[in-house]
Amino acid sequence: MAYCTRVLHSQGLWGLSLEVQRRCFHASPLASAATKVAMSKFDSDKYLPHENLVKKLEVVKKRLNRPLTLSEKVLYSHLDDPAGQEIKRGTSYLRLRPDRVAMQDATAQMAMLQFISSGLPKVAVPSTIHCDHLIEAQIGGEKDLARANDINKEVYSFLKSAGAKYGVGFWKPGSGIIHQIILENYAFPGLLMIGTDSHTPNGGGLGCLCIGVGGADAVDVMADIPWELKCPNVIGVKLTGQLQGWTSPKDIILKVAGILTVKGGTGAIVEYHGPGVDSISCTGMATICNMGAEIGATTSIFPYNKRMRDYLQATGRSEIASESDKFSKVLLTADDNAPYDKVIEINLSELEPHVNGPFTPDLAHPISKLGQTAKEKGWPLDIKVGLIGSCTNSSYEDMGRCASIVKQALKHGLKAKAAFNVTPGSEQIRATIERDGIAQTLREFGGTVLANACGPCIGQWDRKDVKKGEKNTIVTSYNRNFTGRNDANPATHAFVTSPELVTALSIAGTLDFNPQTDKLKGKDGKEFLLDNPFGDELPKSGFDPGVDTYQAPPKDGSGLKVDVDPKSQRLQLLEPFDVWDGKDLTDLTVLIKVKGKCTTDHISAAGPWLKYRGHLDNISNNMFIGAVNSENGEMNKIKNQLTGDWGAVPDVARHYKSKGVKWCAVGDENYGEGSSREHAALEPRHLGGRAIIVKSFARIHETNLKKQGLLPLTFANPSDYDKIQPTDKISLLGLKDLAPGKPVKAEIKHADGKVDSITLNHTMNDQQIGWFKAGSALNRMKQLAASK
Repeated sequence: MAYCTRVLHSQGLWGLSLEVQRRCFHASPLASAATKVAMSKFDSDKYLPHENLVKKLEVVKKRLNRPLTLSEKVLYSHLDDPAGQEIKRGTSYLRLRPDRVAMQDATAQMAMLQFISSGLPKVAVPSTIHCDHLIEAQIGGEKDLARANDINKEVYSFLKSAGAKYGVGFWKPGSGIIHQIILENYAFPGLLMIGTDSHTPNGGGLGCLCIGVGGADAVDVMADIPWELKCPNVIGVKLTGQLQGWTSPKDIILKVAGILTVKGGTGAIVEYHGPGVDSISCTGMATICNMGAEIGATTSIFPYNKRMRDYLQATGRSEIASESDKFSKVLLTADDNAPYDKVIEINLSELEPHVNGPFTPDLAHPISKLGQTAKEKGWPLDIKVGLIGSCTNSSYEDMGRCASIVKQALKHGLKAKAAFNVTPGSEQIRATIERDGIAQTLREFGGTVLANACGPCIGQWDRKDVKKGEKNTIVTSYNRNFTGRNDANPATHAFVTSPELVTALSIAGTLDFNPQTDKLKGKDGKEFLLDNPFGDELPKSGFDPGVDTYQAPPKDGSGLKVDVDPKSQRLQLLEPFDVWDGKDLTDLTVLIKVKGKCTTDHISAAGPWLKYRGHLDNISNNMFIGAVNSENGEMNKIKNQLTGDWGAVPDVARHYKSKGVKWCAVGDENYGEGSSREHAALEPRHLGGRAIIVKSFARIHETNLKKQGLLPLTFANPSDYDKIQPTDKISLLGLKDLAPGKPVKAEIKHADGKVDSITLNHTMNDQQIGWFKAGSALNRMKQLAASK
């Protein structure tokens, strides 16, 4: 069998048919899978599920009797009940059994606090915690890491001890960014994973369905409860042609974001296919899937191919590659003529490099038009800072391509005109680019190598070069560029692009530069044109793993203790939310009517607030402080309807709570887009909120609201948003008859005594209505456990 595999691949017959596979192995792919292969080197007693997945898939295929897309194959093969589960795209709720859970340190705090509240002794599926969010970029990697270890000692100790007690692997600070660690160690073709971070879909670059969720969803899976997901539609992106020149994988998703906008992928999985796929590296595919979060997609995925096989082998997972080969056709690629709900076609040979922004990741500009548009719009042309790396673009290939550009600049006596920061995605990437001289090349250019962490991408950046409110421009290879996200300065114009373009623009120091056509002037006064960037896809000498930063949980942690100091300002054990009293919610006060974009950053800011992610009461002091109040066009200033005084949103909410006043919030389109942070749902619930009424929701946030016992409602007629005034009282009627698909009647009582009746829709199913009645999903879990 080994000989046959070698011959087939030596002849380049990657697309061999299932029949040829059968003849070669003298058995079906299913029978060949009898050998057990560990899911990862850290999960030696957990094995690849492909054989069982194919069995489930066969049941589903007989039922549906039609070709299946790749994402459908992977998703439906993880159904808890493949024989009985209703499967209707965009309609039915699927009950699924994910293979693993991943949590980053900011969200893991609340997830683990909720798991502790469940009373269960150990997690049911392989799970990991990754310390990447709490490291602030100040000086450089080593010093910033040391400072973070000191400042966050209490939180790291909690996560480390909770992981040990409950069977969760712990990746220490400095390990790297969660999504890069998953790609390097845990991702495998056919995996279904949930992660408590919106960029979890990064794993789609290795043929996985990796889906971002809130912590309460993670608790369900860790507690061995089937995880629920509304059956996604499938958007196909057909790629033809071949990437070339300055065009990179990042440009594909930047183009798609411009087409679909920040909400165009909501309720759908984006599935890439077509002959152009093979011109993209595995890490390039991960880049594309990572930023699918910016179009609201449930997740994104690529079909298994040779580029994935090469990456698996390079990261020490040859056995997984061999097993994936066997299931390539039956499980890991779409069937011929599989139906997509929508298809976008992109010719990679014609695709131009893009730069997206400012203030939103879907404002797409081909590089040839960026300078002109910037001048017309009055955006600052001078680039203050260029930042490369992050979970989106920190692969060895990315860093190598940037170094190839830098070497050309240095040869002509040029360095970066802008400040230049480099964020390695993992300890493995850091160690490898140090060994191979890439990091030193970037330092000679003027670069500062930051810690292996999220850093400026999520607002963990102690920026000193501009004052708050000072209009300026930065360019990054990150994924998200909402107002104030990177540096807490609402006047910073942040643009998202490839690391190659960030590097080129940093040399020129201006947005009005196209490296494809515009020349630079060397130190000798002579003009030169930059050559196309180039970098090895994988290191010729293999990856250097660097420092060992993983702590495995003991086989039995039952005797261990997890301490939370009652006086702690960083951690707080959870108290159950109150149970619904069975009555209508009448005369709800409108806490705030939000105008325009309201992301989870607006609802629960990150940056300096990250340190309170394990303390619900303290972090609730940031609730809605970034949202624009429609009444006055200001942030964090609303009128207290009891006193008539103006105050900060959290302060007014606390006053209402102390007086027993229940309230609701009103929002605009795509409310809650962005990060998966469930604090944006926990905080309103904690401070007395009962309902969030908007024009439309982002997927993850809507689920988070349901999990915490809030009512997420949408206007049946979006123009009814205009009827609500800050002084109104809103009553939600007929709640005892709340049912799936049944709208909620609402009455708006105006200050002048007039009453408007409107209709509000919801997407809750029976189980989710049960969460509302119980006060939260966690309360419901305890109720069910007590009844057994």
